[in-house]
Amino acid sequence: MVAIARMLARRTALLVPLLLGIALFVFLVMRFSDSDPASAFFQGANPTEEQLHQFREENGLLDPLPVRYVHFVADLAQGDLGISVLRRTPVLDQVTTALPLTVQLTFLGLGIAVVLSLLLGTTAAIYRDRLPDQLIRVVSLTGVAAPGFWLALLMIQYLAVDRGWFPTSGYINPADSFSGWLETMTLPAFALSLPVAAQLTRIVRTAMVEELDKDYVRTAIGSGLPPVVVVGRNVLRNALINPLTVLGLRVGYLLGGAVVIETIFALPGMGTLMINAVRDGDPAVVQGVVLTTAVGFVVVNLAIDILYLLVNPRLRSAA
Repeated sequence: MVAIARMLARRTALLVPLLLGIALFVFLVMRFSDSDPASAFFQGANPTEEQLHQFREENGLLDPLPVRYVHFVADLAQGDLGISVLRRTPVLDQVTTALPLTVQLTFLGLGIAVVLSLLLGTTAAIYRDRLPDQLIRVVSLTGVAAPGFWLALLMIQYLAVDRGWFPTSGYINPADSFSGWLETMTLPAFALSLPVAAQLTRIVRTAMVEELDKDYVRTAIGSGLPPVVVVGRNVLRNALINPLTVLGLRVGYLLGGAVVIETIFALPGMGTLMINAVRDGDPAVVQGVVLTTAVGFVVVNLAIDILYLLVNPRLRSAA
C-alpha cells in the first residue's frame, strides 16, 4: 500500500502540467480552426458585422490568445466547459448527459476484450504450434485487420436485420430495463472490442509462451502440482504485465472508436455529441468532449499503473 501511495503522489503531481498541456493543445487547435462561434450563434439569422463584433467582444473572442487561455483554464478549474452557442446551454450539462453511455460502452467493450484475449491467448500458448494455436492465430490476424466500423455494419446486417436477434439502433437505460440495455449494447460493444481482443490475444499468447518456458514452471509441474493450478496461479499472473501495458494504450482506441460505433448504432453518447457539434459548428461542445475524453484516458492509465503493482509484487519495491 505504501508503494501505491507513493506512486499516486508522484502521478498526481505530474497530472497538473499534463492536464495544462492537454488544455493548451485543445485550446490552440480550436482557436486556429475555421469554426466561428459568432457565426454559429447567429446561424440562419443573417447578422450584421456590428452584431458579430458585439458578440465577439462580449464573449472575449477579441482578447489576445494568452489572456483567453488564462480565462479558459480558470473556467476549467471551476468545472466550466463553456456554453453551447447553438443550444444556449452549458456544455457540462450535455457532457454529463452523454458521458455515462460512452463509459458503459467503453468498459463493456474492454471487459469483452479482456475475457476473450485471456481465453484465446492462454489456449493458444498451452497448445502452441498445434491446431488450436493455428486456428486462434488466423482468427486474431483477421480481427486485427478488420476495422471496427466494418464489423459493426456486418453485425447489423446479419445479426440485426437478417435474423432480428438484436435491435439495429437505439439505447435503453439499464435503470429502465437491464435486458433491454444488454440488447442495445451487445452489438456495439462487440464491434468495438473485437479488434482490441485480437491484438491482446497475440500479446497474451507471446507472454504466456515465454513464461511457460521458465524453469520454475517445469519444477512446479515436476513436483506434482496440477498444470491448471500452476498456469492459473503463477504463469498467468506473471504474464499479465505486458498485456496490461498494451491495455492501457488500447483504452484510448476504445474511447476513440466509440465515436464511430455510437454514430453507426445511433447511441446518444459522447461520440454522437461530438459529431453533431462538428457538423453544426459548435466549437465549445467539441472542445468539452475532447477535454473530457483526454482526462478520462489519463485517469484510466493511472488505474492501469496501479494494477501493475497489484499484479507483480516485484514492481512494488521499485515504485
